[in-house]
Amino acid sequence: MLNVPVYMDYTTLRSSVKQSDSRPLVHPGKICFKDQYLLIVEYQEGIHVIDVSDPSNPQNKTFIEVPGCVDIALKDNALYADSYVDLVTIDLSDINHPKEENRIKDVFPYTVPTAENQNISYSPVEQEKGVVTAWEAKRVKRSLERNAYPTYPVYDYAYAKNSYSLSGGGVSGATAGASFGKSGSMARFGLYDRYLYIVNNYTLYMFNVENAKVPTKEGYQYVNGNVETLFVYDGYLFFGTSTGMLVYSLSVPNTPIYLQNFWHITSCDPVVVQNDYAYITLRAGTACQNTNVNRLDIVKCSDDYQQFDLVSSYDMTQPYGLGIDGNLLFVCDGSAGLKVYDVSDKTQLRMLASFPKIQTYDVIPADGYLFMIGDDGFYLYDYSDITNIRVLGNIPVVKQ
Repeated sequence: MLNVPVYMDYTTLRSSVKQSDSRPLVHPGKICFKDQYLLIVEYQEGIHVIDVSDPSNPQNKTFIEVPGCVDIALKDNALYADSYVDLVTIDLSDINHPKEENRIKDVFPYTVPTAENQNISYSPVEQEKGVVTAWEAKRVKRSLERNAYPTYPVYDYAYAKNSYSLSGGGVSGATAGASFGKSGSMARFGLYDRYLYIVNNYTLYMFNVENAKVPTKEGYQYVNGNVETLFVYDGYLFFGTSTGMLVYSLSVPNTPIYLQNFWHITSCDPVVVQNDYAYITLRAGTACQNTNVNRLDIVKCSDDYQQFDLVSSYDMTQPYGLGIDGNLLFVCDGSAGLKVYDVSDKTQLRMLASFPKIQTYDVIPADGYLFMIGDDGFYLYDYSDITNIRVLGNIPVVKQ
């Protein structure tokens, strides 16, 4: 028996972006919010468009098919999405009739998914046949030496469906005349000034999006760490890596400059930053090479983000994404649910609310409303009254 690759040929891949009827959430991942719409990635399938103009009754309006999509970002009416090896720009001027506006081919590394049965060997990948969408266990006659793992291309753990790293960076920097969407803390896409930044493990890709609908590849540079998430704040890039937080200056936006790092124990860790404080969740998990640390770290940043001091740490159950709005911190604590804290005193957090019976993944706080995505589906909360934080609406996941 061998794991045999299932291919989508390049012609099919590059003619597949289209609008279709709304469909249930099955494997929701990264999220992005702008105006009255929340966009939710359906892992490697496409993007759900949720109308939240009536927060108490969110509507699943339509679906944009984008094979291989994991990450998204939004500038004005231009939606950027990965599609396996390509970067696709989708025009959302008419939200009910989205259309592909531009495609930059072969910009991302060729990666393959894991197989369900990892106890058998893999058949070689033939990249010229297309992208690998899955593996199928088959009995195959072959005279070649068996390989335990595919030798090329490599598997990107950041896109692992089964690790719940499905993953949307942070509030993007502003530029005159532009309107950026707001993403969750698990993002690998971020916007600042005229640039779209996309990080993939050790490589940061940069695209000029001054013409929002026709981005151009600006270049790339290597990053000093196994990067998992990207957060843009105050003219800086904050990378969450498996070993710490890295900070790069965007004083020259098309040439990010490495400034400093804050190291921690090997662990998965998204980060958000506000007013010289960084909030980092550390999660145990096999993909992060750590089995026993689950906590929230609060770090004081000073000297233009070149010096860091750990202020406090708090035990968590299985933390994923998080969001900050003023003195309110929202933490997705995995199977322990959503937790809301008052962080006015960084050394003594005060829990304001908890919602324990849901599986949480990432959040976006915005103007008194919180958008939360998790294994159970999409939840919308009203936190305008911190003494009465409550669920307003919900779209559940359909279990398969």
